[in-house]
Amino acid sequence: MADLNRNITSVDPVWSQIQREAEQAVAKEPLIGGFVHACILHHKSIEKALSYRVAAKLASNEMSMVVVREMVEDAYAADPKLIEAARADLVAIFERDPACHRLLQPILYFKGYQAVQAYRVGHHLWTQGRSDLAYFVQMRVSEIFGVDIHPGARIGKGIMIDHAHSIVIGETAVVGDNVSMLHSVTLGGTGKEEEDRHPKIGDGVLIGAGAKVLGNIKVGHCSRIAAGSVVLEEVPPCKTVAGIPARIVGEAGCDQPSISMNHMLGPWEDNL
Repeated sequence: MADLNRNITSVDPVWSQIQREAEQAVAKEPLIGGFVHACILHHKSIEKALSYRVAAKLASNEMSMVVVREMVEDAYAADPKLIEAARADLVAIFERDPACHRLLQPILYFKGYQAVQAYRVGHHLWTQGRSDLAYFVQMRVSEIFGVDIHPGARIGKGIMIDHAHSIVIGETAVVGDNVSMLHSVTLGGTGKEEEDRHPKIGDGVLIGAGAKVLGNIKVGHCSRIAAGSVVLEEVPPCKTVAGIPARIVGEAGCDQPSISMNHMLGPWEDNL
């Protein structure tokens, strides 16, 4: 009876929903049946599906998919928080991206989600002292997705990187939970410093397309960085900054900018 109870409580509603969506997708478009079965329907859990998807993307002539998948599965087994973060990222995209209508989509199609999950494996390797393997993951993520995240960077959960083209996040950068950013964002340094030299992004921050945040500066929680801004100084919590160089132009406008995804500056934009 105890084993039966464990099986009942181990039912995963998120994974069940993804499988239902996969079956519906195949029924609607049979030509993608092999693809969807390989990525979703052949697997018994979200962990197995993600390990397959990440490995399929990162594998190359230099390192086979079998070896990469074993590496990913070992990381998931050693650190369950990787899957916890992957689930939070998935829900974040589903809730914030108007182009995402199914939980299935990020796993199959969204390179921002896939790149972040691959980064998470690389970061795990980095923390275990396996720097060369972590650098391999970084290299492949950059080559395949156009997303360059140093494995030493620390990134929270509930992350959405929309479009995810030309993202750069440096080694000592820290990104909090529930952060949203668009394409061409850079969290970089300002020179050749070798110590703590990259931005620290608080929880709930929204970073617009093309924004650059440079140096070891703090961006306070629930703040907004307008598209195309260059941020060189600390940003207080719950503020909006814009311009080159960026300056405070008003309040954030809501409690959770990264969730509302509202990039409009408001009436004070005329003063920029």
